[in-house]
Amino acid sequence: MVRVLLYLLVFACLAVGAVWLADRPGEVSILWQGYRIETSVAIAAIGVVVLAMLAMLAWALARFVLGLPSAFSFASRARRRARGFEAVSRGMVAIGAGDPIAAGRHAVDARRFSGNEPLTLLLEAQAAQLSGDRGRAEAAFKTMLDKPETRVLGLRGLFVEARRRGDMTAARAFADDAVRRSPSLAWANDALLDFHTSAGDWQAARTAVERRAALRLAEKAEAKRQRAVLLAAEALQARDGEPEKALAAALEATKLAPSLTPAAVLAGRMLAERGDIRKASKILEAAWKEVSHPDIAAAYLDVRSGDSAQDRLNRATTLAKLRPADPEGVLALAGAAIHARDFAKARTALKPLLAGGASVRACLLMAELEEAEHGAAGKVREWLARATRAPRDAAWVADGLVSDQWLPVSPISGRLDAFVWTVPPATLGSHAPALDDVLADLDDSTPLIEARAETVTTAPASIPAMPPPATIVEPAPKPPEEAKSAAEPKPVAEPKPAVEPAPAAAKPEAAPAKGDARATPVIFPVSHAPDDPGPEEAQIVEEKKAKFRIFG
Repeated sequence: MVRVLLYLLVFACLAVGAVWLADRPGEVSILWQGYRIETSVAIAAIGVVVLAMLAMLAWALARFVLGLPSAFSFASRARRRARGFEAVSRGMVAIGAGDPIAAGRHAVDARRFSGNEPLTLLLEAQAAQLSGDRGRAEAAFKTMLDKPETRVLGLRGLFVEARRRGDMTAARAFADDAVRRSPSLAWANDALLDFHTSAGDWQAARTAVERRAALRLAEKAEAKRQRAVLLAAEALQARDGEPEKALAAALEATKLAPSLTPAAVLAGRMLAERGDIRKASKILEAAWKEVSHPDIAAAYLDVRSGDSAQDRLNRATTLAKLRPADPEGVLALAGAAIHARDFAKARTALKPLLAGGASVRACLLMAELEEAEHGAAGKVREWLARATRAPRDAAWVADGLVSDQWLPVSPISGRLDAFVWTVPPATLGSHAPALDDVLADLDDSTPLIEARAETVTTAPASIPAMPPPATIVEPAPKPPEEAKSAAEPKPVAEPKPAVEPAPAAAKPEAAPAKGDARATPVIFPVSHAPDDPGPEEAQIVEEKKAKFRIFG
């Protein structure tokens, strides 16, 4: 629409000019070389316009004739460039499709038509990498170093090739050169950070993290966390040789990341050693509110050396109140209660935890509780057996590696801050023990063994202490009164030494019962693990020998 209006405006101006000249007639006289030309003004104006158009046409014709050689050369270069661009495009498609033969063929065509163009060099390098020709790939990347527009790309390619052949010194040199030439390169900064952390140069790594944060190559929260992790690593490294430096680094790390457990534990213990109990407790409590960890609980209970068991129990109670119903708080409270010999409180604390399925540490605490309170070796072995089947507790996990201690860098991938306090993935699907079975021993009034004369189960074949399988001699029928009295549970006497099974090579004794059959030991249903026999079972066997004929 604008162009139409513009054309109408031009034609209107020409019409106005023509009318203006027609209304003002005059004569134009030209005398040149003895020739005299006289005409009107309108005709003279038209003549000038025609002469100008002829001059322009002549000039265009002259330029066309004189520029024919250049035009032919330009057309040839355009065709070669188009064919080179087409070869590069097809080569990139072949690389994406994983066809090294086609990629190499198109790279040769691109080199013939386009020469040392940046895209041609890139195609050659990637085609060589795809075909496994590392030497040709490095040659292409080194050629890129000669051009300013491809120098950084060449450095990255040489860095990748150096890492592939395991030359970390050359890879670090290429990364350093790339950072000097272009400080905003994310891959070069990340590579330098990895090199510093792998070498344990925590100060240089912190400098790299700060540079990445200043260039906005990393989020502020991520950079803050990484600085805290590096400070914690530096504090752990300098704890023995430079305690002042270690404490300052640990305190700064806790300010940056209060939930960083290693830094909080180290700062709390070092402050406690210096006698600053209040500050140590404050740091540990702040860390506990962020994340519950057994190391924090242990450091909090040991914050004042020489405390009595009751003082430690009071401190554990305070810690548990900060995170109610937290499993770690429950375990810390139960452990402190056992050491203070407050067994009732320990059982009360553990009961809700065991209701959801006892973990390994919970089973071990129950074993410790039974041994400390009753000295019952059977129950201790029962809980130890449960611990072997119970789900594992949380641990430091990074890249599939489970570690007892926190590490700033993953030994598998070299990634910074890779360790996470969580349940190992392989144990997430573990089945918890039966709730009734686990909760049975939390009540002192629960009988240890509930035996019934008519229920008999044979021992599993996996128990190595049992003799070879044999048959069971059934007892003779009894009167109703005698059967009723036999079915009633009898009080459990003091544990007697367990009856040792006869060796496999020993000959069986003759039995006064009917037949010449051999019998296996009889195991009655107990409230503990079926594959963990205790002294109480031996007592029951002794009491039932009068009713059952047992051979072996």
